[in-house]
Amino acid sequence: MRKVKRRVVPLLAVCYLISFIDKTNIGVAQLGMQDALGLSDAAFGFGAGIFFVGYFLFEVPSNLALARFGARRWIARIMITWGVIVILTALVRGQGSFNVLRFLLGAAEAGFYPGALYYLSRWVPAAHRGKIIGLFLLANPVSTVIGAPVMGALLGMHGFLGVEGWQWVFIITGVPALVLAAVVFFALPDTPRDAAWLTVQERTWLEETITAEQAETADRAGAHGSPWRALLDRRVLFLCLWFAAFPTAAYGLRLWLPTLIDEFDVSSFTNGLLNAVPFLFAAAALYVWPRIAARSGRSYRQIAGCTLVGAVGLAGATLTDRPVVELAFISVAAVGIFAGQPIFWALPSRLLAGVNAAAGLALINSVGNLGGFAGPYAVGAIKGATGSLGPAMLFLAAVMVFAAVMSGIARTLFDRPRGRSSDTDTAVPTVQES
Repeated sequence: MRKVKRRVVPLLAVCYLISFIDKTNIGVAQLGMQDALGLSDAAFGFGAGIFFVGYFLFEVPSNLALARFGARRWIARIMITWGVIVILTALVRGQGSFNVLRFLLGAAEAGFYPGALYYLSRWVPAAHRGKIIGLFLLANPVSTVIGAPVMGALLGMHGFLGVEGWQWVFIITGVPALVLAAVVFFALPDTPRDAAWLTVQERTWLEETITAEQAETADRAGAHGSPWRALLDRRVLFLCLWFAAFPTAAYGLRLWLPTLIDEFDVSSFTNGLLNAVPFLFAAAALYVWPRIAARSGRSYRQIAGCTLVGAVGLAGATLTDRPVVELAFISVAAVGIFAGQPIFWALPSRLLAGVNAAAGLALINSVGNLGGFAGPYAVGAIKGATGSLGPAMLFLAAVMVFAAVMSGIARTLFDRPRGRSSDTDTAVPTVQES
């Protein structure tokens, strides 16, 4: 497992880091792009969020294609198409072309994140999965820690070679995806059997362990006949609704945070540096909190705790006009929003096995990520109606409270079939029991 963590997780994490930079660079680019294109707050929020509509429509087919053609080829294809579209975004001239390219970006990137989770489920036994997913998800906040200052500097290149700063943001941040696509194609093994860096004994142990776990899950879950039927399981649908709260709050905060910090009256580069601060704390929480959850075994309570911390941070940010205090509350919010996600993602793999897992993970992520459309659009609409980001932050806080309530419902819903009173990971039932 140490070899897997060294050889597989870092490459996937770097790809995930670039994917987050390429879909959230719009938040930094907004500081020059919105005025250049004449977009209102609501129009910009709509365009930023329509990414997730394309993501939703193509996610399940994309993940099924990954299961069929292999992670190496399919992830490389995903990265090439999204890199090209990000670069082309520098050429938008108005609301129409902005909306079209954001939609196409979502369609192009669809399948990467759940595909990576599915890929890890074929490499990492259940006992190690929560921690490994936590390490993989570290790339999410780290992408802002690294990307925000860089994009702030790119925004300051306004006029260089006759190109506006916001255009440089898209041009430069789209290139790494193209480079990494080649690395993935030539270096990422599809299965443990293809990994030359594992010994024969290690490959055998890993394949037999994963196969046995998948067989046990499939036996308990029962045959659906088709992965599409597994998508109708009520617990999978519940997980879709539950997960939606996380992208709603995460993207609602993330894509508008540069605008919030801009009210501090700082330069573009300083904005980028300050924008990274909350995500430094989120990265630390992503490393620590899943380990605490694994030791306690109380997944549902840990997720509820994370979401309530997020709600407190978002609400607290509206109670002050002091930049330092406001940024501190936003940092608390980022901790709560992000730390609960790896704990959540350890649950679905206990419900589904094989290709059903590929379809189920894709559905949960795609439906949930419609919140990635709702969050930025709602924040933009509320800001446009009230003239302030304060009410929008309260809306995101309410979303986190909803996620906490769903954690409590999940504990009851998932434990009841077995008559368990605990909320440990082992209490999560299979789809057959629904």
